[in-house]
Amino acid sequence: MAESRVVTAPATLAGELPLAALLLLALVALNLRPFITSVGPLLEPLRAATGLSFRAAAVMTALPFLLMGLLAFVGAQLAQRIGERRTVALALLLLATGCASRLWATDAASLIAGAGVAGAGVAAIQALMPGVAKRLFPQRVGLAMGIYSAALVGGGALGATASPWLEHYGGWRLGLAVWLLPALLGLVLWLQQTAGRQLAAMPGEGGLSMRPFFRNRRAWQLALYFGLTNSGYSSLVAWLPSFYREQGQAAQAAANLLAWMALLQAAAAFALPFLSRHRHDRRAMLWLALACQAAGFAGLALQPQLAPWLWAALAGVGLGGFFSLSLIVVLEHLPDVRQAGLLAAFVQGCGFLITAAGPWLLGWFRDRGGSFATGWWWHCAIVLAMALLTVRFSPASYRHSMRGI
Repeated sequence: MAESRVVTAPATLAGELPLAALLLLALVALNLRPFITSVGPLLEPLRAATGLSFRAAAVMTALPFLLMGLLAFVGAQLAQRIGERRTVALALLLLATGCASRLWATDAASLIAGAGVAGAGVAAIQALMPGVAKRLFPQRVGLAMGIYSAALVGGGALGATASPWLEHYGGWRLGLAVWLLPALLGLVLWLQQTAGRQLAAMPGEGGLSMRPFFRNRRAWQLALYFGLTNSGYSSLVAWLPSFYREQGQAAQAAANLLAWMALLQAAAAFALPFLSRHRHDRRAMLWLALACQAAGFAGLALQPQLAPWLWAALAGVGLGGFFSLSLIVVLEHLPDVRQAGLLAAFVQGCGFLITAAGPWLLGWFRDRGGSFATGWWWHCAIVLAMALLTVRFSPASYRHSMRGI
């Protein structure tokens, strides 16, 4: 990838004020998790109605993350062909369609297919949004990514909280399918706010491509870092309610734990980037996030009944803070906004393929007669390994590590 000049863009979207751009960014992000987090709290009625096995239930959570990885590359290429505006609109339509399909789902296959359609939409959006945020707010990347990440995981909290309540009054299909409504709202507002205008120069202009990242050691380090650490999130989303149901908690109480975790994720996704806004070196906050994750997983493994709200809170703070900080670190590696956007798409593409393994692995442990505690210790080990890798991400290493990109 040849050297290119730094590309910046005004902090506006479709000619609107920066606030309007931030709100639209947040609304789109809000739609990216409820279709996943609504499954775990409804697992028992789902299994009773469809005969879903633990491994099939894991696929419902793991498949969207798998597609987030595989289709991140496709989303970036599609945006080069038809534009970001149309790509995001098509992706929101796919998300709404996947959620709507759950109204008629009757078995595991139809539920998994719906999750796949929705996951394909989310994959395309996630591939583009970090790059969009850097172009819209080149001097305030931390703020933009903090708001984006907070809205993303906040949507996860909304899905975990509201779905059991909706299931109580309208059945599990309503609890799963209702998330088509905010997706349609996001689609309408996205088309309205971006009507007749282009967001920015497309990532593929000027001969840029992702191919050099596949040959770059730092790009792979960032992808592994992102994917392995975020696998804890996918595992908790899939299995935390079921874990506490086995510990004797009621369905709503177990779902509330997941919602509590997601609320703390949303707060930390904004707070940790904000607290590090004057520091170019993000490693101290990354270590703090990783320490919180390790404490949360260790608590779940050792004494789950002692302080479940504390363990969920620690895991949430660690996961939310890490998600936004890790994406900021990725974007800061390259000053050119188009290159940085492509690097973010590469990291998410490879990273989410790794993240998808978390729920499947824990489901395999359970179906083979193992315990969830084994999975929690597995994630502790991952966090400790990633804490060591964090040493390498000093700002002084950014440009050197991306030499030749």
